[in-house]
Parts: sequence; C-alpha cells; structure tokens
Amino acid sequence: MAIGNMAIGAMVHELTRSWGWIVFRGVVAILFGVLAFAWPGLTLTALVILWGAYALSDGLLALIAAYRIRDAGKPMWPLIVVGLLGIAAGVLTFMQPQMTALVLLSFIAAWALITGIFQVVAAIRLRKMISNEWWLALSGLLSIAFGVVMLARPGAGALAVVWIIGWYAILFGVVLVMLGLRIKGLAGRVPRPA
Repeated sequence: MAIGNMAIGAMVHELTRSWGWIVFRGVVAILFGVLAFAWPGLTLTALVILWGAYALSDGLLALIAAYRIRDAGKPMWPLIVVGLLGIAAGVLTFMQPQMTALVLLSFIAAWALITGIFQVVAAIRLRKMISNEWWLALSGLLSIAFGVVMLARPGAGALAVVWIIGWYAILFGVVLVMLGLRIKGLAGRVPRPA
C-alpha cells in the first residue's frame, strides 16, 4: 500500500509541476474561440485551416502533457491518444482543405466525441490523485456534447458552425484553465516524492 501511495505522490508531484501546460492548452483553445467570433465571415477553407491549426496544436500540447504527467512512471495513455488524434486531425485537415462543410462537421464531431471520451477516462484515472478532477471530466463531457450537437445539426450554415466551434473552444479552454489553476494550488499541499 505504501508503494502505491508513493507512486500516486510522485504522479501528483509531476502533475503539479506541469500545471502550466494545461493552462496553456486552455489559453490556446480560448484564443481559437475568440478568433472564430472575431472573423465570423470566414470562408470554409479558412475555417478548415484555422481548425486544423487548432487541432494540431492541441494534439501537440496534449502529448507534451501526457509525457510530463506520469502514472506509475508511465505516460498517461488517454492523453497520448487525445494528442495523437489531434495531430492526425490537424494533418488530415491540411492535406484535404477542400473538404465540404458536411464532411468537416462530421470529422470535427467524431474528433470531439472521441477526445471527450478519453478525457473522461483520464479524469476517472486521476480521481484517486487529485480532488476536483471533475474539471477534466467536464471538459470531456463538453467535448462529447459538442460532438453530439454537431452530428444532430449537420446542415447548419458555415456561420453557425463557426459560432458553435467558437463557443465550444472558449468553454473548453476556460475549463482547462480552471483545471490547471486547481492543480497549481496542489503544489504547496503535496509532499515531494522521496
């Protein structure tokens, strides 16, 4: 039992050292959302490129967080999956910018659903290590809800899509910033591992 507590303590210590990456990921999402509202008349191609850049940067930041936040000495696999999916989504988007709005919506919806599921899984794994891990679960649930809404309304106009994506990115970013700040607050209360 003591070994398990030491492993948890080491992981929480790593998590508190990496809080800034989580906040940075949230800030990137918020900036993406603000840009979506600032330029509501984006053409579909510009939307595709903007979303691809967001998915790629979010994937890279999730991978960095996965390798910095350790679970029993191993990277967090749910965050690795989220990171790889984000990178794949970004690369595919740049390779196929001529996608139609409907295909793009379906692609974004599937990405949000899968990412949300893995974020909920990561929150469940972290529940033993930190209190208020519900911020991560909430970000996953927001992703799932966003994916469902996008699938339910595939015929929405490009402007509505930009606004939905903008709201999602801002809400998701705020939740990640709150999670990161909550983790930062643990730094003084968690004993350093031996």
